[in-house]
Amino acid sequence: MKKVYSRIESITGNVITVRAEGVRYGELASIDTRFGASLAEVIRLDKDLVSLQVFQGGRGISTGDELHFLGHPMRVSFSDNLLGRIFDGAGEPRDDGPVLSENLIPIGGPSVNPTKRIIPREMIRTGIPMIDLFNTLVKSQKLPLFSISGEPYNPLLARIAMQAEVDVIVLGGMGLTFDDYLFFRDTLEQGGALSKAILFVHTAADPVVECLMVPDLALAVAERFALRGKNVLVLLTDMTNFSDAMKEIAITQEKVPSNRGYPGDLYSQLASRYEKAVDFSDAGSITILAATTMPGDDVTHPVPDNTGYITEGQFYLKGGRIEPFGSLSRLKQLVNAKTRPDHRPIMDGMIKLYASFKETLEKRAMGFLMTPWDKKLLRYGEMFEREMMDLSVNIPLEQALDKGWGILAECFEPQETGLRTELLEKYWPKKIA
Repeated sequence: MKKVYSRIESITGNVITVRAEGVRYGELASIDTRFGASLAEVIRLDKDLVSLQVFQGGRGISTGDELHFLGHPMRVSFSDNLLGRIFDGAGEPRDDGPVLSENLIPIGGPSVNPTKRIIPREMIRTGIPMIDLFNTLVKSQKLPLFSISGEPYNPLLARIAMQAEVDVIVLGGMGLTFDDYLFFRDTLEQGGALSKAILFVHTAADPVVECLMVPDLALAVAERFALRGKNVLVLLTDMTNFSDAMKEIAITQEKVPSNRGYPGDLYSQLASRYEKAVDFSDAGSITILAATTMPGDDVTHPVPDNTGYITEGQFYLKGGRIEPFGSLSRLKQLVNAKTRPDHRPIMDGMIKLYASFKETLEKRAMGFLMTPWDKKLLRYGEMFEREMMDLSVNIPLEQALDKGWGILAECFEPQETGLRTELLEKYWPKKIA
């Protein structure tokens, strides 16, 4: 039987300190206050001095309250009953549904053994041309969605959740406004995707420690579904809020700060979550797409900067569109050859011409005379942005490829595109007499 401690040494914000022995890092404890029981997690060990982060906050806790350790880390229930449900960062229901307590599994475990992984070779279709055609999302990939505040990264994630060809969607929301939470819930419900989705949502009004739990809850559940042969897409938003929660707790613990006040283990903390992406050799897969906001549109900010070293490319969201030049899927070449023979040539050719369009815009802004070629590029760039880059465009990959050929035919002669003759002969739209 666990020993009960009735003396709390100190209370600093949401962190309490007690003297105890035989306690492990990450272990849960229950505190009996006059308002009821509160959960806390061990976040620091210094000999017999144990620091715990209280889930519901330190308000209402007194130094004489009784505390006992539960002997296990944070756990979450796993079963098919999770599908269609919404939980908070402590794993408690947000949707007024029943509490799930069967088949409890620990969260925050190690990454998958590399010998159990296989090389990713299958694309995940999203219906978004700037992803499917130009920066294909590959099964078991880990990709951040770099953005600034105000860009529609949450609507984009919600659309991907509704349209991605996967078996299970796990959404982890961190520091969301209540409106964002309702948007995800209502969008998935109205789009018919809630039945295959599981939501773990931490709002800005919730205790900060629950923000740190969300990715681990989402990934622990995703891993169990993947082991059962399911292809799981994990959507996380926003990893900068997750990192800020880490910083807040590190300040409370009086840790020596690193770059811009973030803790020195920021890279390791981010990597331990992203590295859960996996394609099992004998089961399903986990793919991670995580929104990461960049304060001041600064890609050198510690969170996006560290993220770039961990992940396999990135999507840049700017001006309400996925930018073709900053975005990169490093694994797309593994699947482009398996779609259609014209996939890679169309991708390269259209981006090359779009780059020329950008140069022409600069020439026009500086007052240079527009040549007939410049006028073709201007028309092409406008069509490309309207019919390919606009996030409202929703078409399958094959239709996007055909549309690409159509845009080229509208603006250029075949020999002006730089594409191979055999492709032009096969795919160039035939003019109707």
